[in-house]
Amino acid sequence: MLRDPSTKYRPFPQVDLPDRQWPSKTIVKPPRWLSTDLRDGNQALIDPMDAEKKTRFFDLLCKVGLKEIEVGFPSAGATEFDFISGLVKTGRIPDDVSIQVLTQSRRDLIETSFASLVGAKTAIVHLYNAVSPAWRKIVFGMDRAQVKQIAIDGAKVLRDEAAKQSNVRWQFEYSPETFSTAELDFSLEVCEAVMDVLMPTPENPIIFNLPATVECATPNIYADQIEWFGRHIRNRNAVAISLHTHNDRGTGVAAAELGMMAGADRVEGCLLGNGERTGNCDLVTVALNMYTQGVDPKLDLSDIDGVVNTVNYCTNIPVHPRTPYAGDLVFTAFSGSHQDAIKKGFAAQESKNDTLWEVPYLPIDPADLGRSYEAVIRVNSQSGKGGVAWVIEQDKGLKLPKRLQADFSRHVQAYADETSRELNAADIWGLFERTYMPQADDRVELRDYEESGASGQRVFIGRVAIDGEERSISGRGNGLISGVIAAIAESTGPTLDVVDYNEHAIGHGADAQAAAYVECRTAEGRTVFGVGMDTDIATASVRAVLSAANRA
Repeated sequence: MLRDPSTKYRPFPQVDLPDRQWPSKTIVKPPRWLSTDLRDGNQALIDPMDAEKKTRFFDLLCKVGLKEIEVGFPSAGATEFDFISGLVKTGRIPDDVSIQVLTQSRRDLIETSFASLVGAKTAIVHLYNAVSPAWRKIVFGMDRAQVKQIAIDGAKVLRDEAAKQSNVRWQFEYSPETFSTAELDFSLEVCEAVMDVLMPTPENPIIFNLPATVECATPNIYADQIEWFGRHIRNRNAVAISLHTHNDRGTGVAAAELGMMAGADRVEGCLLGNGERTGNCDLVTVALNMYTQGVDPKLDLSDIDGVVNTVNYCTNIPVHPRTPYAGDLVFTAFSGSHQDAIKKGFAAQESKNDTLWEVPYLPIDPADLGRSYEAVIRVNSQSGKGGVAWVIEQDKGLKLPKRLQADFSRHVQAYADETSRELNAADIWGLFERTYMPQADDRVELRDYEESGASGQRVFIGRVAIDGEERSISGRGNGLISGVIAAIAESTGPTLDVVDYNEHAIGHGADAQAAAYVECRTAEGRTVFGVGMDTDIATASVRAVLSAANRA
């Protein structure tokens, strides 16, 4: 890398728009969406989709709710042409969906594009030619007038070919390609020349796509360009401004959002951001960003995993686990402090009187996207007591007392360090059972018991196996638990003091189980915990005390 990059690169010029309005705007409604997965996304693949994959992807786009779908570049070859004409001829296109085809501004390519659409009910033909200085000078060797004439000539062919199929409801789109690096006044001049040929109306407006063909500036500059164009284009009510951002600088989504704030009507992109170089605008992210602000994007992403699986299958491109909203790990917390905040957030959500979502670290409810809560918190050596307690509660329904959470967390962290891997729910439950619950090799094993006596003077009589030998033990106390502790002290030891006791039901109904938790202190001052489970809460309590005694 250069020590002084200014000798090779220059900063992108600002747009002279001192009274810009877009910074104070908010997005309050969805745009018109266009998926270009089957064209822009497809041409960016190492192995382009075959007809089966393109058909499966088309069905997904319709299911999600896309009403405008760019299905291909019909003049690129027989595969593209046959797929597009096949969609039309087989009646696969829903009545409320418009397919779009792309063509360069050349007569033969435009004619081929129209031929692929014979029999369509409605269709959009997308014409483009590059207009920026670099393209005029380096690629074409043309001046402004010559480049503008390419657009005019193409628009005339559009008009004439559409007239030959008057039974189709035609819409036209024109892209001054490389708009983001072209002079604004020249892009405007070319677009208005195209308008003069196609004569759009408010009832059938022309779509002007203003692409960031290569993202070369911060998204605020793109928003300035969009606002400037919207202010200066004549007959604005006969124009739909469309955005087609790329992600070369990593801000394709931001540029699209600011472009909407700047007055754009339509957003083009791909599901999950596939596209050339670093990708196109990610329509899923833009849509769900709106959703988290209370705006219905008019796209159905309630089965996000289904979307991911289909896109992965059709493109053979894996979705990164940190991809916004769609990645496997975006709703997952490993950090102890994050887990604790999320656990408290879910608890607060359950006790609220309103439906507004307010859970730390989760800007959207995973359930809205078809995700379960099981993967929200996952455990490794970085996890804390809140995360461990969450997993136990979600998996087994146990609501561990705070001091037990802290004690078990130390065991979990030691086990995670030892194994050097993430721990799943089965790992955690197995460790919990071994640490706190009655085991087959315990020194004292409960067989049966009974309780008698008046309130405050209870007698516990238990039939237990001590070191495999069955015998009876008994003890007195002011309640069942103190009676069990007295019986243990008088028969096998150890002597225990109860520090804390908790119990709760697991589930509902006659078959619900009960869980009991006891924290005890030994004569030496050591803390031990015991946990018991049974359909009877009293028996669960006895099991918990015996478990603590065995661990002491």
